[in-house]
Amino acid sequence: MCTFPMMASGSSAKLRKRRLGLVGLILLTLLGIPDAPLQAGDPRPPFAPGEKLTFRLKWTIFTAGEAVLEVLPNATIDGQKARHFVLRAKSNAFIDTFYKVRERIDAYTDLDLNRSLLYKKKQIEGKANRDVVVTFDWHNFKAQFIMFGDKYPPVTIAPGTFDPLSVFYYARLLDWEVNREIRCPITDGEKFVIGRAKILKRETIKVDGQTYDTFLIIPDLQHIGGIFEKSKDAKIKLWVTTDHRRVPVKIQSKVAVGSFVGELISTTGSSP
Repeated sequence: MCTFPMMASGSSAKLRKRRLGLVGLILLTLLGIPDAPLQAGDPRPPFAPGEKLTFRLKWTIFTAGEAVLEVLPNATIDGQKARHFVLRAKSNAFIDTFYKVRERIDAYTDLDLNRSLLYKKKQIEGKANRDVVVTFDWHNFKAQFIMFGDKYPPVTIAPGTFDPLSVFYYARLLDWEVNREIRCPITDGEKFVIGRAKILKRETIKVDGQTYDTFLIIPDLQHIGGIFEKSKDAKIKLWVTTDHRRVPVKIQSKVAVGSFVGELISTTGSSP
């Protein structure tokens, strides 16, 4: 899966194509989150620096690689203290023979997790090589997409806009409930959307030998191109624990080229 949305390099006169690789199986599920008050009943933070979530990624019957979500120590962005989140993914030796994937995404937000401050993506996906930086101008409410140092026209964003990675960590601070339609403003620097999803139900599932009480979430794929746009009845499902940690334990997608699954196999700094 590689990310939502994903842009290919090229001249500004050409439309950059959205693509799907290994990491996208996780990020595409982060389209919408509850627009709700912070939980009042449990003051413990759901995550902290040191949390590391590792996922095994599968394509049809084959193990395809691994993805890691990690909370790093706080950083400083343009003189402002910031939270730092990282997503890393790589295909395994078998997949490397025909479609190598290596990706790292760094996302930074303000300490209160009110909005994004910086988004960076380095990616090798097949023959494509991308180096993206997205900066945020909150005085003028603009996000600037930069590919290999080339700046593209900025997009207008709304207050409280997040990038596709940090939006999930913001979501984990909020109150979730069944049948809620969830939404949040999101940008990747090229496009601004209001992501939407629905918390469908609670469901008990077993992943890697462990049993979890989870919320099943179905994101709206309306704004997603690439393989989802071309696939009839495409669907993504995400299972997240119902406790205050809101840990993602399973991601599943159905597209024309087959089914993709990501499953949580290890945790550090969090114990769902």
